[in-house]
Amino acid sequence: MKNYLKRKNFLFLIIAFAVVQSNCSKTKSGGEAIVSPVIITPAPGTNDVSYWLTKADQSVLLQQQNTVISFGTIANSNGFIDVDSAQSYQAIDGFGYTLTGGSAELINNMSVTDKQNLLNDLFSTTSGSSAGVSYLRVSLGASDLSSSVFSYDDMPAGQTDMPLANFSLDKDSIDLVPVLQQILTLNPAIKIMASPWSPPVWMKDNNSSIGGGLQPQYYAVYAKYFVKYIQAMKAKGITIDAVTIQNEPQYGGNNPSMVMSAAQQADFVKNHLGPAFAAASVTTKIIIWDHNCDNANYPISILNDAAAKQYVSGSAFHLYAGDISALGTVHNAHPDKNVYFTEQWTQGSGSFSGDFKYHLKNVVIGSMANWSKTALIWNLASNPAYGPHTPGGCTECKGAVTISGSTITKNVAYYIIAQIARFVPANSIRIYSNGSGISNIAFKRTDGKKVLLVLNEGNADLSFNIRYNAKWAPVTVPANAAGTFIW
Repeated sequence: MKNYLKRKNFLFLIIAFAVVQSNCSKTKSGGEAIVSPVIITPAPGTNDVSYWLTKADQSVLLQQQNTVISFGTIANSNGFIDVDSAQSYQAIDGFGYTLTGGSAELINNMSVTDKQNLLNDLFSTTSGSSAGVSYLRVSLGASDLSSSVFSYDDMPAGQTDMPLANFSLDKDSIDLVPVLQQILTLNPAIKIMASPWSPPVWMKDNNSSIGGGLQPQYYAVYAKYFVKYIQAMKAKGITIDAVTIQNEPQYGGNNPSMVMSAAQQADFVKNHLGPAFAAASVTTKIIIWDHNCDNANYPISILNDAAAKQYVSGSAFHLYAGDISALGTVHNAHPDKNVYFTEQWTQGSGSFSGDFKYHLKNVVIGSMANWSKTALIWNLASNPAYGPHTPGGCTECKGAVTISGSTITKNVAYYIIAQIARFVPANSIRIYSNGSGISNIAFKRTDGKKVLLVLNEGNADLSFNIRYNAKWAPVTVPANAAGTFIW
């Protein structure tokens, strides 16, 4: 392209010179040459950077800008965001959502055409206009955003099933499994994490789906329950990349839910789940905690136990309490183990602007800057009444999309994830970037391209230079907007 432009400029100058000569040959009657002025317009600079913009007021939603952005060395008065691909950090597993049982039910009940169009829009790896979702979390059994409460081995009151002879994926096979199978045709490499909200109630000390704890005599059989789940999903063509031990183990108020202390989780992992995975040759990652950023000591205490640590891939976090820097605290305590951001909701009563800026700053940029391998939002789909959900389940959890018959509405979570997932595929590497107080994060993709996400939370447009390899490109991100730059 650069050689073409040089040739184009040279040709333009030759033509311009010829025009001057021609004009100079014209004379007045007295013989004086008439010189007509010639205005030579330089060719535009090369467009080195693609720029995709979303404004928090929704006037622009993930639209590519026509601005010509060129790297050069012409001085200006703007500050810099420096990007350095020589300084690299964690590899990224992906960005996405929780595909709840309710989400799968809504999607699976759409017409064949509408369902295919929606899944293409979310997951296609061949369409440049898809959201680029590369990671999903599912519930192992029911979550509170399932239509009903169930496990894979429910028994009549007073009965147990120690051999797990009645284990079955039948409830998930109605909607969740078919939807996952269709998603895998669009992105066979998508990673899937599974999290339990509760084991079968006959394993619990309160015989209820709400709260309570896992009785120690059932630790071994519950470990086997995980193994059977992973094997049963694999038999359906679905690989479970990772499991967490328990969703929100310090909150027992959901339906379903369960409480589990750090000591109990360490015991379960080192004496039961880890050995059970090893014996069954299961390579699915084991992830601890899966709760808020206000209790970094919980995962650290488990990782301090060497017998438990050997089986653990990392720790997962939500952000309903605490600060996103907790991920960095746990990483620094055990830098050989991963951290994952696995859940944050967008609320039905929330504003697009507030949620867009908060989630990009914390869930995406904040988690990535603190070593997370994932950034996941709760949840993928809901109906206009924020269902389906269990009795006592979340009544204001807004999906990334709202599904009402054949009508699809893209909500704020869609744009939060698409602003990064479309441009940063799995296996990209986070690289160095700074910004003097400007929220930003940078990556290098496997194709060598660099991606910089910048959030301008202020009420004034923000102009700065992207500086890379001793050259810089002047750009502007409007007030209350996010820009993704690719070069």
